[in-house]
Amino acid sequence: MKRRTFSSLVAGSSLVAGAALSPLQGNAREVRVLRLGILRPDSFFSNRPIILAFQQLGYAEGQTLILNQQAAEGLSSLPELGRRVAELRPDVILTVGAAATDAVLRATVIIPIVFFGSFDPVAAGFVDSLARPGRSATGVLIAPEGAYVARKLAFLKEAVPAAKRVAVLLPDDADAGQQLEQARAAAPDLGIELVAVEVRGGNYDEAFAGIVATQAEALLVGAHPSFMRDRKPIIDLCARYRLPAIYAWPDQVRDGGLMGYGPNLDKAYARLVFYIDRILKGEKPGDLPVEQATSLELVLNPGTARTMGLAFPPALSSRADQIVE
Repeated sequence: MKRRTFSSLVAGSSLVAGAALSPLQGNAREVRVLRLGILRPDSFFSNRPIILAFQQLGYAEGQTLILNQQAAEGLSSLPELGRRVAELRPDVILTVGAAATDAVLRATVIIPIVFFGSFDPVAAGFVDSLARPGRSATGVLIAPEGAYVARKLAFLKEAVPAAKRVAVLLPDDADAGQQLEQARAAAPDLGIELVAVEVRGGNYDEAFAGIVATQAEALLVGAHPSFMRDRKPIIDLCARYRLPAIYAWPDQVRDGGLMGYGPNLDKAYARLVFYIDRILKGEKPGDLPVEQATSLELVLNPGTARTMGLAFPPALSSRADQIVE
């Protein structure tokens, strides 16, 4: 993924219309329309949280905000979708995930890009550094660098102290490899052995059969949009095999998962929209530091724990930000 030069742009799948109001002298106001391109690797997720965040800054859907989203059905279609969005010449392009960001940067170096996801933009070659991106892109990361996966693994070990072998569920996406590297770096200090299992072609039954074959005693579910989309089959399979698992987002726990540790997405969306607004008003993405999540939540589901014959240690429960049943 590393590279030294970029050419052209890619973007995502839904179009909303608008223009932001900017106060000038006295009561005069200048109507500004934000034409925002969006490129997502998946059509499952709604833009509603982003639209709500824009409303907090005074944008109005259909009046002061225009979105043009392209959503891929498979990573191979991202380059073509990126070219389509670039041709529309939006003011800013929002990319979700590393693959979409890469596609956009290969399509343009002129249109400002704000990325969103859980990956290393420096290692990918998207920015020069987190503090000084220096190019046409900046963004908001929904996981802090390095410690995020390690802390999830530590919480899982605390919940299931007898676990000696832990599986890591990964998507069929090369960009997710960093999570496995971070988990492997943390595993020795926790006294556990890791086994990596990849979901190929969306076949979760096959992946879980592989997990069971390794005799793993717990599971770390990687942070990936596809696992958020497919949280129900993953949660159901964990229940079937009585496999304790930790997830990346609170919604996965509210829907029946055992436990999760991850960012408050509402706050992350607010920061993302704030950056897009700043760029529309004239700031350069290369001058805006890449932000990392600072609000992370530990969420526990005691009801799911009971069905698995587990009980959360009091010390772990006392540190939980949310307890859901």
